[in-house]
Amino acid sequence: MRHFGHIAPEVRQRLFHREPSEFTADAPARLLAAALGATLYSPATRPRLADDIVKRAGDGVVSMVLCLEDSIDDADVAAGEENLVRQFTDLGSLSRAAGSAPPGDTPGGADLPLLFIRVRTPRQIPDLVRRLGPSARLLSGFVLPKFTEERGIPFLEALTDAEAASGQRLFAMPVLESPELLYRETRVDTLEGIFRAVDKYRDRVLALRLGVTDFCSSYGLRRAPDMTAYDVQIVASVIADVVNMLGRADGTGFTVTGPVWEYFRMSERMFKPQLRQSPFLEVQAAELRETLIEHAMDGLLREISLDQANGLLGKTCIHPSHVLPVHALSVVSHEEFCDAEDILRPERGGGGVLRSAYTNKMNEVKPHRAWAERTLLRAEVFGVANEDVGFVELLAAGISG
Repeated sequence: MRHFGHIAPEVRQRLFHREPSEFTADAPARLLAAALGATLYSPATRPRLADDIVKRAGDGVVSMVLCLEDSIDDADVAAGEENLVRQFTDLGSLSRAAGSAPPGDTPGGADLPLLFIRVRTPRQIPDLVRRLGPSARLLSGFVLPKFTEERGIPFLEALTDAEAASGQRLFAMPVLESPELLYRETRVDTLEGIFRAVDKYRDRVLALRLGVTDFCSSYGLRRAPDMTAYDVQIVASVIADVVNMLGRADGTGFTVTGPVWEYFRMSERMFKPQLRQSPFLEVQAAELRETLIEHAMDGLLREISLDQANGLLGKTCIHPSHVLPVHALSVVSHEEFCDAEDILRPERGGGGVLRSAYTNKMNEVKPHRAWAERTLLRAEVFGVANEDVGFVELLAAGISG
């Protein structure tokens, strides 16, 4: 699979100075964590879930979470489990029908996304892996809700046992959303406990996800569509502390993903008439950006940018229309790439300061090294845009497919 793999090769060549790399579900964890991108959530009860997964893969989705927790009613959990097993069997049949294609491919040629199941209890993990049988090979792992040290360890132990029993590599993505993490008097102790838990199982933890909706609910809050999570100060303070203690670039940290964006009035369909009226790469940026703002997308774009500025990578998404903006804004600009490469040249190993290739900033080798390493990792999975290509062109190309 690859980001922007759903668009034509000749279009990618026009967009990218360096195209996104291909990767598989068996890739190293560090690469997969960076490649998650917009992780699309879907209730596990959807009757045509297998078809939905294949369709979203064809639209450029690279990771999905099939949810048995908050997105479905308590009374529907058993039915959701049964549906998951049935739908994974259907996906397995599609994969086998692809003949000689690699595992996870569909007959239509699109790779299946990385698939995760969000469970409610630890016992569901080994039970579902057992019930999935051979179809468990399509599963990349589990999302663990309301994660703290006390509640999280049983989930991680269950995942380890299921992995050993099945022979299938399984990752965990804990969700940080508990009140103990939000309340000032318990936050530091809770974060220290979370670190102990995920550090003990470091090889199994792919990324940490932020549950900002749950944070807001503890105070009866909900951000408006023109506001970001960073405008809600009590939420912003939690994000800052999570990154501070769990997202460090010194080798002890983890990938932390951006919070969910709740609004989805916009639709890909509203862009298509405009795209048909304009030749590729001649879409009027001002017109398209005005359309985005009118349809409640401005807040999403600002929040993605703030996610990245605050050390988060990827984002939880609950609507397909959010996926392309997240991916388009994750592409490394030509300027960023030039800076990162300059900083990491072997001859710069001793440090020093240099003028950027774009002659508009200072690059200080030692302080900027960690940023440069992260930037080149992002460049590997999301690609590097050509010098004259920006967000609007990337979004337009993704929509037109």
